[in-house]
Amino acid sequence: MPRHTADRAGVLALCILLLVAFACGGGGSRYGLANLVVQLAAIAVLALRYGAAKQFLRDSPWMLRGLIGLTLLLPLAQVVPLPEHLWSALPGHDLVTRAYDAAGEAGWMTWSVNPWRTALALTATVTPLAVLVGGWTMPRHHLLLVGWMAVALGIVTVLMGLVQLNPAGDNFALFEVREPGEYLLGTFANRNSTGLFLGFCVGLACLLPAPRPHPAVPWLRLALGLLLVAGVVLTKSRTGLALAAIPLGLAALRGIGWLREQRTAARSDRQGGGGAVLGTLGALVLGVAVIGGLFVLAPGRVGETLERFQAKDDPRRFIWEDALFAGERYWPAGAGIGTFDEVFQIDESLENVTLRTAGRAHNDYLELVMEAGLPGLVLAALWLAGCLALAWRARRSQLAWPGWAGGGFLLAIALQSITDYPLRNQTILAFAGLALLLLARAGANRRGEGQ
Repeated sequence: MPRHTADRAGVLALCILLLVAFACGGGGSRYGLANLVVQLAAIAVLALRYGAAKQFLRDSPWMLRGLIGLTLLLPLAQVVPLPEHLWSALPGHDLVTRAYDAAGEAGWMTWSVNPWRTALALTATVTPLAVLVGGWTMPRHHLLLVGWMAVALGIVTVLMGLVQLNPAGDNFALFEVREPGEYLLGTFANRNSTGLFLGFCVGLACLLPAPRPHPAVPWLRLALGLLLVAGVVLTKSRTGLALAAIPLGLAALRGIGWLREQRTAARSDRQGGGGAVLGTLGALVLGVAVIGGLFVLAPGRVGETLERFQAKDDPRRFIWEDALFAGERYWPAGAGIGTFDEVFQIDESLENVTLRTAGRAHNDYLELVMEAGLPGLVLAALWLAGCLALAWRARRSQLAWPGWAGGGFLLAIALQSITDYPLRNQTILAFAGLALLLLARAGANRRGEGQ
């Protein structure tokens, strides 16, 4: 197959995977069949991009390969059967021992108290892995095209969400909604995920190189960015709105650099300098108009978003208290990735029990303590260090700003994980894979990235 034909097939496969993840993967673990569709698409991409996978194993930074290997190894180790004298000695497994004794059974058991849950959690990693591996050998212009497609999906999310903002909005939601018509969701079941995704799109819209240079590009960037930020506000997601500061801050830094370039050009061309000034002033006027229009057209929704920052009766703090207590039971080994919902109910305080189960810790680090213990925390710290190293290495790459847009999204995921669980749906996992791909390609700083 000719090289250009293979490149086109690769970008088409990656785009289809992201589209499938966008359409089907935003519901979380409650929608198993939809998640299966995404994972089957990911497996198909890995099969089609077998050559890219081999080159990734050969050429990608050793640090990235090591992190991926450890991430896969941890749940795999948790589902390997162990002899009774080993698994019964693990912290928290005394309950499993009692259950075996009551049933009159004995024998081998896994590190995880529910290996099927852990194996299911392991399968979720195939989606970001397929995006990362499938795009590794992709030419730079194709990679940027995929990034612009993500921006287009962000616009689709906002437009779809505007339709949902009405009393009959449940008719347009892909997943079950508790308060139909109250907030913008797009293709997600969780508004925090919607706000997080739109924040990533803001960063891409502001930092991706334009396919072709044009005087209207700054105006278009600003218009897209403001539209996406307005979508974040309408999600009423506190974390989404706060974390939008990351891509906006990166955009501001890039804008300052662009203005300096224009001033340098103005010294040699007075007319060109005047055009740059007019363009900047026009962009500012457009920004003020869009933000002002949002307050005029939807003052109530903007006010409700801001009022949510004053919430003092957040029930998550009760879940955190019980999760921390449960984490101590299984420390330092953990109960097994994916087992939170089952093991948490054992230690949930009676005064905190409601008609609904917690489902999640609403803090992925506490959940990681319960499920993976010390190894999980060490792995999370290594990922943070690895992404920081890639971001530092990216400063000399022609893909620096797109790479930092991806790094900003990964940072937003890490911060939102303090009060939520962003990586628990296939859509965010897929676009986290894209973000890591952008950051890794910039951090690898390979020859020919400028092509």
